[in-house]
Formats: sequence, structure tokens, C-alpha cells
Amino acid sequence: MDRFTAKQKKELKRIIISLALFAILMIAEHLVLPAFSVSDGPESAPPRPVLIAGIIVDLLYLVPYFIVGKDVLRKCFIGIKNRQLFDESFLMTVATIGAFGCGEFGEAVAVMLFYQVGEFFQSYAVGKSRGSIADLMSMAADFANRESEDGSIEVIDPDDIEVGDILVIKPGEKVPTDCIVIEGSGFVNTSALTGESLPRLVSKGEQVISGCINGETLLRVQALKEFDDCTVSQILELVEEASSRKSVTENFITRFAHYYTPAVVIAAVILAFIPPIIRGPFIAEFGKWVLRACTFLVISCPCALVISVPLAFFGGIGAASSIGVLVKGSNYLELLADLDTVVSDKTGTLTEGKFKVAMVEAAEGHDTDEIIRYAAAAEAGSTHPIAAAIVEACDKPIAQSKIRDVKNVAGKGISARVGRDKITIGNRSFFDEEGIELPKMMAEVSGTNCYVAKNGKYIGTIIVADMPKKGAKDAIKGMLDAGVKSVMMLTGDSEKVASAVAAELGITDYMAELLPQDKVGVVEELIEGLRQKAGIGEKADKKRGKLAFIGDGINDAPVLSVADVGVAMGSLGSDAAIEAADVVIMDDDLGRIPSVMGIARKTLGISKQNIAFALFVKFSCLVLGALGIANMWIAVFADVGVAVICILNSMRMLEKQRT
Repeated sequence: MDRFTAKQKKELKRIIISLALFAILMIAEHLVLPAFSVSDGPESAPPRPVLIAGIIVDLLYLVPYFIVGKDVLRKCFIGIKNRQLFDESFLMTVATIGAFGCGEFGEAVAVMLFYQVGEFFQSYAVGKSRGSIADLMSMAADFANRESEDGSIEVIDPDDIEVGDILVIKPGEKVPTDCIVIEGSGFVNTSALTGESLPRLVSKGEQVISGCINGETLLRVQALKEFDDCTVSQILELVEEASSRKSVTENFITRFAHYYTPAVVIAAVILAFIPPIIRGPFIAEFGKWVLRACTFLVISCPCALVISVPLAFFGGIGAASSIGVLVKGSNYLELLADLDTVVSDKTGTLTEGKFKVAMVEAAEGHDTDEIIRYAAAAEAGSTHPIAAAIVEACDKPIAQSKIRDVKNVAGKGISARVGRDKITIGNRSFFDEEGIELPKMMAEVSGTNCYVAKNGKYIGTIIVADMPKKGAKDAIKGMLDAGVKSVMMLTGDSEKVASAVAAELGITDYMAELLPQDKVGVVEELIEGLRQKAGIGEKADKKRGKLAFIGDGINDAPVLSVADVGVAMGSLGSDAAIEAADVVIMDDDLGRIPSVMGIARKTLGISKQNIAFALFVKFSCLVLGALGIANMWIAVFADVGVAVICILNSMRMLEKQRT
């Protein structure tokens, strides 16, 4: 029972009590009373006490009816008062009151009872589908520990955090805003944000995003953003907005129900009055046709559609969030199911977005460790990204006291005295100016070549490159296996670098040396090509395959907006890119895209199954009901049974899907 909310427990209790009373009354009506109803012949009436008992049993049916159906009756009368008649509560109330009027007391209670059983299933399913979303909504910290200048700690509301505040995050506490570690190191749990179960190690100088949970060590951090601007606040705002963006399928169901419900009410009224008038005699036939009309109303209740289809999409968004992918609306989930082309930025999306030493080539008589140590010593005082990559690659740095006479020539290279030796590191033109001869055959590796010389003699080459992300190649293959027909890379880098990265990742189509506005033009041309391929006109445009663009930088925001589906990297991506995107990958793992495509297709498949099944059963039973073949029990199945089956089918989306 712990898995139910207090409201659900109350509803379940009412259903059980009503079901027990209903069962007792059914036994009394169909087993006990007939046993005492002894007659002398076919025309003799039952004894008077038996008739009175029968009337009492019929009246007692009102007890379980009102216990289980009082909420439905209240909603119906409120709807009538507000002139909003045509909903499920109105249909159930009219149908059950009509059944009472025709003397079908047991059937009337059964309809209301099993309708509430269906509503309980709906409530439970929706509550369960909110699980992953609720995990996101609980990411925000309830408080923050701000350190004052005198060292005292003040507990404040996260809304009161200002940029530059020093915060203390104790073990087990949530990180209240995006910040940088200034003291301490340890593991932080990012599962609520990224879906990744493994904790991440952070230390001094590293950024930590809000919503993470600190591990077992105390961290002192400095706030980089106010709470309203931090990552977790942006996510919560996006989650709240997601429900307002309905898919095409959901909009169809909404429009369908808007016209369908009044139509079946009118049809039921016609069914109740026209046949008795035509066939006559009116009084004798009227009760029979009213019962058929009530059966017709019960069958026609559209709750199976209006509940199960949105539930499937809501479950799909929850399943996506459980693997660290935030989808901003059901409409984008639907578009992901029909992706034809994926276009991706390179730097920071397909690659790490920062320089690393890719290769070290040593001249004869020297080793790679020696070259890295000398180069790192010369570059130790530089803030250039290439210098930082070389310094980071050195495991055993030379003492700073041994380094002197550092000379930096902007855009070319640097020289320094390291002990008794003069170390020179730079590009080819710098070595030409220094008169240092380079070998003719160099390593064919994409990246920036940094030549190293010792005392005027070449000793090796360090190749620094922006390395492809781990798993990027598998992610691209996964997209193609998932049904994407084309993956294209766009970059502002040189043709040489783009070619090397594309070849390594298995991308056959790419464009290099593009400006941000060029990327927009390329994506617009691709979308126009897909439109022409699908045909001419609005219908063809709706049927064409969709295009997704993946980016992370502020310069990607315009093209993210142009694409059918914009996908942003949430962990390292800029605020502008996240704001412009329709889908946000919280841990920057491109492998999430094939997974969320699978979730989208499963969601769409389930919603279509529900629509087809519900419409087939309902229209079949409506015909049978109008002809008098379907009784009230078949009507209960056509309403509640179909709704429960569709809800259970939608609940398949609620399984946690992790990669």
C-alpha cells in the first residue's frame, strides 16, 4: 500500500467497500430472493414480503452507488452549472440514472463501480509516470550554507545566493547553484541530472553544476550563477513548460473528443425517442430503447483515448529524463520518432572541445617523456590552450627554479632556458626564423604540430588536437542503425581537421570552414531538400523526414532554432544553446540520441495501438448496443475494460530505460 498516495488509498477503500456491498446485493437479488419466491403457477405473483424485500434490495443499490460515484455526480452537476456538459462524468451520470429508471439497478451500480476502477488505474498510472519527472523536480536544493567573511556559516534560501558567494556543501547535501570548487575534493552524484549512476570526481578549480549531491567530503565552492540562472532552475522551468507542448497525436485526440462526445449524446437521445415513436406503441417500447441509449452512452465514453494517449507521451518524456535527456514537449518526442537527417557541430559536440596531446614523435636518440618534460617547462608560464594541453600531459614536470629567460613570440612559439639547455618550441615558421632544421617526413596526424628543439637541434614533435569524444563513433553508428539515413558534420575548422575527424568517426558527409550564418543556410537547404523529396504542399511537408541539429555553443543557437529538432549538450553547453534547443542531453553523451529515438518510436507506437484498439472496440460495441445485442455488461467492458487495457499498454513506457 505504500506505493499509493493518501488520495489513492482513500479511493481504493471506497471501491472495495462498494464492491463488497454490490456483491452482497447481487447475491441477495439473484440467489436469496428467488429461493423465497415460491409461486403456485406461472401466473401467480410472489408473496408480498418477497416483493417488499425486492424493493428494499433495489433501493439498497443506491448505497454503493453513492459511495463510489459521489465524485462523478458532483463533477457532473458542476459541469451542468458551468455549462460544460459533454464530459465523461456527464455520460456516466446520465447512463446510470437512465439504467435506474429502467429498473436495471445492478447494472447501474456496476457501470459506476467499474468506471471508478478505471479512474483508479488512471490515477495510479499517471502518478507512476510522474516518477522520473518528480526526480527532476526534487533536484533543487532547499537551502544553502553561505560562509561569511568572519568564517561563520549562515543557512539561506537558494534564491538569496549571489554570484561570488562562498558556499559550504556538506556530505549528502545538494549543490544549490552552479559553482567552482575552491577547496576540497570528492565525488558528486549526478544521477538526477544525467541518468548516470557512477559518481564524478571533482577537485579544486573544477565546476560543479546545481542539482548534484555531494559525497562524503566537505566542499567549499564559489557561486558562479544566481539560483534563477543556474542549470537546475533552467531544467525545472523547461519541465514545467513541456506539458503545454502537445504532439500532433494528442491534439488529434483533443479535437476528436471535442466533437465526438456531443455527437454520441445526440445519437443516444435519438436512439431513445425516435424508434419508439416510429415502431410504437411508445409507452411499451420506450423503456427498452432508453436502456439501449444508456448502454450506448456507457460504450461511447472516450476516456480510453483521452487518458491513455497523453499518458503514453508523458511516460515517454519520463523515460527520456531517466536516461538524462530532457525533452521539452510531446511534439518534439513525436518528431524524434521520424528523424531522417542528423546534422552535428564538431567542436564540443563530436569532439572534447579542448586540446589534448594526441601524439609525440621523438627524433633518434631521444624519448617521448624527455620531449614532453622540456616542452612543458618552456610552456609553463603560458596561458595558451596548446600550452595548457602540453603542461597537462607532463607527469614529471621540471622544477620552476630551473626555468629562466622565457621569450614568447605571439602566434609562432616560445623559447626558454631549462637548466643549462635552451629549449625552443613552436611552428615551422618560428623554426625557420631560428635557423633550426626540421626533418622532411612528419607524422600524418590531424592537429597542430609543435616542434621541439634542444640547443638548436630538433628533438621531436608534439601533435596537439581536439580529440573526438569517447563513444562518439558508436553514437553515430547507433543513429544510423536506429533509422537515420544521413549524419552530417558542420564545422568552422579547416578542411584538413574536418576531414580527419570525419574519417575517424565514420562520417562521410561534412562541410568545413563555415561561419555560424553559413550553418543556418546549410540546414535550411537540407530541410528544403527533404521537403522537395516528399512532394509539394503542406501535407507533403508534414510527411517528410525530420532533421535534427546537435550543438553546444552560443554560435549554435540560431541553427538549433531553424532545425525541426534542436539538440543541445546540457553539461558543457552554453545557456543560449540550451534555451534554443528542443532536447537537452544533460551529460553530453551522444549515445543518448539513439536511445531517445527508440523511446520516441515506442511512445508513438503505443499511442497508435491505443487509438486503433479503442476506436475498433467502441464503434463495434456502439453498433451492437444500438441493435440491442450488447447489454450493460458489454458496455462496461467497452468503456472501463478498454480504458484499463489502454492504460496498462501505456504504462509500458514507464519502465526505466538506461544505457
